[in-house]
Amino acid sequence: MDIHHTTNSFNKHLFGPNFHWGVSTAAFQTEGAWNANGKGPSIWDTFTQKKGKVHGNQNAFVACDFYNRYEQDIDLIKQLNIPNFRFSIAWSRILPDGTGIVNQDGINFYNKVIDYCLQQGVEPWLTLYHWDLPQTLENRGGWTNRESIEWFSGFVELCAKHFGDRVKHWMVMNEPAVFTGAGYFLGLHAPGRTGLKNFLPAVHHVTLSIAAGARKLRSLLPDVVIGNTFSCSHIEPYSAKANDVAAAKRADVLINRLYIEPLLGLGYPIADLPVLQKLEKYFKPGDEDALAFDFDFIGLQNYTREVVKHSFFTPYISAKLVEAKTRNVPLTEMGWEVYPQAMYEILKKFSAYPQIKRILITENGAAFKDTLQDTRLNDILRIQYIQDNLQQLLRAKQEGCPVDGYFIWTLTDNFEWAEGYRPRFGLVHIDFETQQRTIKNSGYWYRNFLK
Repeated sequence: MDIHHTTNSFNKHLFGPNFHWGVSTAAFQTEGAWNANGKGPSIWDTFTQKKGKVHGNQNAFVACDFYNRYEQDIDLIKQLNIPNFRFSIAWSRILPDGTGIVNQDGINFYNKVIDYCLQQGVEPWLTLYHWDLPQTLENRGGWTNRESIEWFSGFVELCAKHFGDRVKHWMVMNEPAVFTGAGYFLGLHAPGRTGLKNFLPAVHHVTLSIAAGARKLRSLLPDVVIGNTFSCSHIEPYSAKANDVAAAKRADVLINRLYIEPLLGLGYPIADLPVLQKLEKYFKPGDEDALAFDFDFIGLQNYTREVVKHSFFTPYISAKLVEAKTRNVPLTEMGWEVYPQAMYEILKKFSAYPQIKRILITENGAAFKDTLQDTRLNDILRIQYIQDNLQQLLRAKQEGCPVDGYFIWTLTDNFEWAEGYRPRFGLVHIDFETQQRTIKNSGYWYRNFLK
């Protein structure tokens, strides 16, 4: 099945010769083999075994079986002309207890993945932490324990030692706002903790860990390119009323500014969200300076916009999201609004920080209801979504935003955290009963675009 959606007027050359095109995945969502060859349990292995936490009580014990099928999937990346592959290291696969004894089988696996990428002419981009903390460390307090900074630095050092000779692009952590917010405040993600007493120490220790991990990489691998990825949504007030505008500003602090600003050396945005003053309880001497790192690039992950209104009953921020499904707008399977202009707005917002030298979009994509007919899957909505987002990225780039990369989320349909296997984001369809891979029309569109 082939398609030719790419018009001559819109092609990759508009983005310049040094633009990085890629696709992103995550270890927990794809690898499976959850307890194979010495791997220890992660917080997500534990969380998915609790009833009612994941749609349909599904788990990722097998997922996409990437652990056994990595060659097949990297072959697909090559077949689709995708030059860059972003994937993550499962911490408990190489350090089953989080620290201490190294699992050589785990090291060997990632060496094979990296080597096969390079053999196929695909550049590996490593994310060190994509939400799967070893369960043994969670038992010791996880990110609420200040020792997590040392645990994480040890993990980073091990990865640098084993993979740093071949991997040139590194991302320290994926979307800290999501895994601390959903995992340590709302309890919707692993480890399922709630409340400020868990959230605030996790925020501070995670931010310190990102900076410490980046410094560790810089000291061990002075020539590599180091970034970090951040989830971000364009925020708009529900109305022009002063209290809605103020609510949107507070939501923006939590969703977009909480991590990037201290890492840029600006400190936490306490003035615009006073509850963050409580972070001071977790500060130690020297933390102010230790929070900052001069990253080579910032990875932004944008999917949608959020509309926010004042809410007297929402603690701490007095703001709530107005759900997209109530606003009569086009939606993805995740219930997110299809709003490509968010890409432009977010790029303009982040490029306004003078400390940010370079931006890559390290995730962007959409889940739609995909129907496989024979061996064909014509996902027109996904193709349109990607094209429209790229148009907005190009608009920002032409206005001077220092953006030079775009990675689609994701290669194959996978385990989508608390949503289980229902939402499908892949360029490649997976039948999870048989593990049969089928390239969707969006995959063929991307292949032709990148040709």
